[in-house]
This record gives sequence, structure tokens and C-alpha cells, in this order.
Amino acid sequence: MQRLSGCAAVLQPYASHPGRSRGRRHPEPPAPTRDDFQRDRDRIVHCTAFRRLVYKTQVFLNHEGDLFRTRLTHSLEVAQLGRSIARSLGLNEDLVEAIALAHDLGHTPFGHAGQDALDECTRRADPAGGGFEHNLQSLRVVDELEERYPSFDGLNLTFETREGILKHCSRRHAERLAATEPGGVARRFLDGTRPSLEAQLCNLADEIAYNAHDIDDGVRSGLLTPEQLDAAPMFAQHAAAARRDHPGLAGRRLLFESVRRMLSAQVYDVTDATRAALAEHRPADADEARRMPALVRFADASRQPQRALKRFLQENLYRHPQVVDTTERAKTVVRDLFAAYLDRPGDMPAAFAAKADRVQAVTDYVAGMTDRFALKEHQRLTGRALF
Repeated sequence: MQRLSGCAAVLQPYASHPGRSRGRRHPEPPAPTRDDFQRDRDRIVHCTAFRRLVYKTQVFLNHEGDLFRTRLTHSLEVAQLGRSIARSLGLNEDLVEAIALAHDLGHTPFGHAGQDALDECTRRADPAGGGFEHNLQSLRVVDELEERYPSFDGLNLTFETREGILKHCSRRHAERLAATEPGGVARRFLDGTRPSLEAQLCNLADEIAYNAHDIDDGVRSGLLTPEQLDAAPMFAQHAAAARRDHPGLAGRRLLFESVRRMLSAQVYDVTDATRAALAEHRPADADEARRMPALVRFADASRQPQRALKRFLQENLYRHPQVVDTTERAKTVVRDLFAAYLDRPGDMPAAFAAKADRVQAVTDYVAGMTDRFALKEHQRLTGRALF
């Protein structure tokens, strides 16, 4: 199957066209030089929550090393991969980039450890609330929490960008969103339809990015060894090919070349499998694609090696004793902060302390923290330094 190169001349009919967007919650006049998805991307890049991502954990805490990925660099890598695939498929690159840059805006400090701890805290404080979901929090950031404009809260992004940001959503939360926004971004979780092809693409670009950069960071940290990686067939086959093509290649150059090949193979896999699915189903437009099975996909044959790689990372990196120790201390920080603010809301800034829904106010405040600010606040409130 021939692959396109360079910039697609026109968007394909099944792509999201900015001129046919479902619009913004608050109507605004068009910009003279940018379409709506370009404006979304620009608003995201300039918002406060985006800047905070540079000090939010991916796997390793910020103070553990200068070169480990953060939520910001992860988001940039997802955007780069997404745009590359979108260009080959004739999808809307600007929408893909906007979704990719915003998809983790609601993530907590300390990565998944912070998310799990905050979910535990919110469920205990409000059993009927449904817990914490970082994708839902990302939507909340762009819909309500950013304060940049005189006439509305949030960034007032288009439906299509907001739809892509809400990657996952429980039925309970979807029903609540649908009650306030009938037919809105949560509707698909209730009627079983799909998001735009651009949103589907971002989901896979996210997966491709974190598998690759977690291998890189794991080796950089010393918690993974090249010998261990031979047990992950998806990586090992590319390492073997790199050694064959470049005899004597070793160390970080071998690692980088192996990861590069693994990334490229997954990009081509998604491109080819998606082209085949599009040719089979032939969606006439973006809305028809939403009513079809997921069309942006990996080939069936690649799923087992990907699952094996995830298991490898889970067993050898995410459950490494050093990572587990850091994770548990991070969870303690989040739990202590949540309890302290819930008991003494006056310890939060006035804008949060004044909110009627105290559990939501505390959740918003803690979720918005960077790693280092959370540690600083924890030491201020408890007198203990856990890191």
C-alpha cells in the first residue's frame, strides 16, 4: 500500500473541516487569519494549565533528573506523532495537535500515582460523586477553570477539540455532562458512537508515544537494562535489525535507533491499517465516521506484541521497587493535601476557598498543582518532607 509523503493537498471528506465545526459554547466572531481549530491550538499553548505540565510527572519525578519526560514533553511527542499520521491520512492536523496538547491538562501532580490517590480521596469524601477522572478534569480545565477571557470561563474551545479531550468518561459522569449539555461531548459514551477520526488518532498516538519514551527513560534511569529489553519482542526485533544494519552499534545510539525504528513501525502500522478500514467502510463525512466502528486502528497482528510490551513495562519499570517507593510517597502527599484543605479550606487561595462545593474546590486545587508546588505545600501544612 503506497504511503503519502509531504503535506496532503486537501482534507479528505471524512476529516473534521473547521468550516463545518459544531462550534463553541459561547459564539465568537471568526478570526481573520486562523480557522477555529488553529485558534483552539493557540489558546491551549498560551493557557496556564499547559505551562504547568512541564513540572508534572510522566513516570519519574521532576527532581529525579533533568532529561526525563514530563507531561509537557509527552504531550509534544503525542502531537508530533499525531500530526505525522494525520498528514498521511488527510485528516485535520491542527485539530489533532490541539487535542494532543490538551489531553493531559487535567492530570494531577505525580502522574498516575497522584491520579489514583485523588480518585481515592474524592470517592471517600463524596461517595455519590463518581471519583476523579483526569480526562474529565482536562475538559473541566478548558471549560471552566482557565480564567483568561472577560466574557466566559475556560477557553471556549470548539466541540471537536473538547470531544477529543474527553478520551474516557464513566457512565455516571457522562450522564451528568449530558444533562447540562444535551447532545454534547459526553453523548457518545451513552449511545455508543465514536469521536472524530482525529480524536481516535490522538488516542493511538498517545499509546505509541508513552511506550517508546518509557523505554528510553527506563534505561536512562538505570531501572531497565538493554538485556532486559530483549525479553520484549516488540522492541527486541528492532534492536536486532539495528545491530544487523550497523555492526558494533551499542549503548545509547543503539537504544535510540531501536526506539526510532519501533516508533516508525507503529506509525506505518496505524497508517496502513486505517487506510484499509477507511477503504472498507467508506465514510462520506466526519459525522458518518462517528457512527462506524473505530476506523483509526492498529493492525490486528500488532496487538499481541503491544500487549506484551505493556506487560513488560508494568512488571519491570512501573512496579520496580524504586518506582513503587516513589509512588507511595507521592500518594501520601496527595492524600495529606486533600485532607488538610478539606478540613481547612482557608489554607487554599480565596477563589477556591469561597466555592460552595468544597470537595470539588479541593479537587480542582490539588489536581492543578505541579509536583514541586505540591511538595512545598505539603511541607508547609504538615512540617514533613517526604522527598
